[in-house]
Amino acid sequence: MKQIPKYAALLAYMIFLVFPLVWLLSTAFKTPQEMANLNPAWIPREPTLSNFEAAFTEQDLVGAGVRSLIVALCSAVLTVVVALPAAYAIARYRSLVSKIAVGWVLVSQVFPFILIIIPLFMVLRNLDLVSTLPGLIIVHVTFTLPFALWMLQGYVRAVPPELEEAASVDGAGRVRSIVSVVAPLLAPGVVATLLFSFISSWNEFLFALVVLKDPDVMTLPLTLVRFTGPEGVSRLGPLAAASVVATIPSLIFFAIIQRRLRSGLMAGAVKG
Repeated sequence: MKQIPKYAALLAYMIFLVFPLVWLLSTAFKTPQEMANLNPAWIPREPTLSNFEAAFTEQDLVGAGVRSLIVALCSAVLTVVVALPAAYAIARYRSLVSKIAVGWVLVSQVFPFILIIIPLFMVLRNLDLVSTLPGLIIVHVTFTLPFALWMLQGYVRAVPPELEEAASVDGAGRVRSIVSVVAPLLAPGVVATLLFSFISSWNEFLFALVVLKDPDVMTLPLTLVRFTGPEGVSRLGPLAAASVVATIPSLIFFAIIQRRLRSGLMAGAVKG
């Protein structure tokens, strides 16, 4: 009986999370007449694929999805590559510099990212990276790096330094002990950071709106906005269909990386 309130709260939270996705799927298969009905139904009475056909014919969803995928994957990998050694140095070498670095990471999360849009745009313009995917990748790495660094340094601190000391006693050098001992235990943290960085980059809209001016290089979030008419009226059917398509890659990426996260947790438990 004591568990009933917990399960009830968990069920309510799951319904709260699933409701937008279910409503989005329902809208994507409805006809315009059914969407205009004052008493909308959960299940479409006359399911149609016309919204998906309109979404793909009116906008370059495939090209935008490929560009978003390139940006998200490159941003996630670069973020982890940069943040991992920095997180190790901050966690293992306790000094004034590391404390200042951690403090700066925390302070940087307080300020809204909109404050850096103008100077960041000027830097990209001077480097001739405006309206380019590399420029957007640099921007995404910049705004995801602080939190990724904070995440990874927490995982590094959770690995006992005695494991590295034992490896050094057995004759392993610093690099060998990090690769053979520390790296397998950090696998769950690396996977979680990759997932966070990928989702943040995939869904990011504000920086992409500022950096990408050429319609031929626009990412998926910017392409979805183009289903809104000049008077601000959204075409709900094609927009819902395009939004459903936009969620599929992130769900696939999460499903793939979830297995890696689970296997990394099991490997870490065995080695620990």
